[in-house]
Amino acid sequence: MEKCDKKETIIQAALELVAEHGFHGAPMAMIAEKAGVGAGTIYRYFDCKDTLIMEIYGIVEERFVTALMEGYPEKGSVRERFLHMGAVLVRHLIAAPLELRFVEQFHNSPYGVAHRREKLFGEREKDIIRELFDEAKQQQIFKDLDLPILFALSFGPLVDVSRDHILKFINLTDQLIEQTVGACWDAVRR
Repeated sequence: MEKCDKKETIIQAALELVAEHGFHGAPMAMIAEKAGVGAGTIYRYFDCKDTLIMEIYGIVEERFVTALMEGYPEKGSVRERFLHMGAVLVRHLIAAPLELRFVEQFHNSPYGVAHRREKLFGEREKDIIRELFDEAKQQQIFKDLDLPILFALSFGPLVDVSRDHILKFINLTDQLIEQTVGACWDAVRR
């Protein structure tokens, strides 16, 4: 197995185990076993479990941003861009259920708390979602609520219905996705 392949195999094994068992249920030895590498091999690529977890989150986030930018209506209205983001989020999560479960584990852990705090209050890199929400607030398109509340009203329901689709509680058709994203828009607009 080549060096790049080993690293990818370790990342995939960790993603699967964390999605299935949570962070504490996925010790490095178990990740190594699932990846088919020696326990010491992981430490050639990642100095600790925290580094591995953060790299996986970065990969998952990058995949979403790549999907988001495909067909993104940069010159569109705030509403058009919001609807695009919401629909892409749902379709992406449905297509990548392991990533959804990993992200849920991440956001409900100290990793996620620190990450969200940095995203909301730290120095900002280019963040298309944050930029859209800031623009909508400045133009008084969105309700006068703090960003964490606007994010929760916008994306929380979409994550929930994506999970429910994966669990086969509901069947999200394209029309239902559009209606659900539209309902999230209605929740945040003035």
